[in-house]
Amino acid sequence: MKKVIGIGNALMDVLVPLNSYQMIDNLELPHGGMIMIDDKRFSSISKQIKDVEKKYAAGGSSSNTIYGLAKLGIPVSFIGKVGNDEVGRIYENDLVNSGVNPRLTKSATPTGCCTAFVTPDSERTFATFLGAASELTPDEITEELLAGHDILHIEGYLLFNYDLVKKAVVTAKKMGMTVSLDLAAHNFVEENRPIIVDLLKNYVDICFANEEESKALTGLSPREALDAIADCCTYAVVKLGSKGSLVKHNGVVTEAGVFKANCVDTTGAGDLFASGFISGIINGYPIAKCAELGAKLGAKVIEVYGARINEEIWNSLR
Repeated sequence: MKKVIGIGNALMDVLVPLNSYQMIDNLELPHGGMIMIDDKRFSSISKQIKDVEKKYAAGGSSSNTIYGLAKLGIPVSFIGKVGNDEVGRIYENDLVNSGVNPRLTKSATPTGCCTAFVTPDSERTFATFLGAASELTPDEITEELLAGHDILHIEGYLLFNYDLVKKAVVTAKKMGMTVSLDLAAHNFVEENRPIIVDLLKNYVDICFANEEESKALTGLSPREALDAIADCCTYAVVKLGSKGSLVKHNGVVTEAGVFKANCVDTTGAGDLFASGFISGIINGYPIAKCAELGAKLGAKVIEVYGARINEEIWNSLR
């Protein structure tokens, strides 16, 4: 069976359910978007939410996708950097317990943290303190590190470190690997459009984008954006939330639906969709079934806070 290795920001997720939009307005955060914050602002936000209910889970977009693949029985590894601290040890243990082979390096800088504010519309607004995650360097990405894997999965949030991403995709393609890229929040796509276009045209085989991300990238409607992305990639996937998804492969467009779910938090929905889709590709399923599997995982994860589905549900999914 093909093996997948992910590379991304190793972040501990702090989930903050809100019953209004006042806090994200007060914190001047973009609703439904993501911003990078420094240690000073991270400390300030942490103080402001210290008395608010919070939930903790190991996270990061690529890490979530790799976790989902592991739960589906796909052999996986994950590359990232954490702090030499208790949070970093909890993060690594979570990967191991989920069936992921951790390829983590350590830093004296604290482990990164992603604070996700979940508003009443179940949307997430992220304030991301990268911490140690930002210190992963291009020199650490080697053929030996990627050896034994067939697919490299990269999160769009990693594009703040373009040299790192470029080294990863160049190395992967040199080794004959398939490259999968899941785009980041729409504002992040807008800020990095030229870089993303270059990657899609020259290195990426599978591209995942939601409706807002595809528009930020191309300026087009979802259907037109699908065509534009498919001109660059073997598999173009545009996720439409409650309206399903669109996939274009070898000139053929496939429309897939959704599964009913009691949505409480959309954190991880796109990440787990990618898990299902990539698993389907590895297993040789028809495109419609790959998208259906992605939709099924996405439906299950939005019924819980965070990106970790309980084992009983995984057993039923398998």
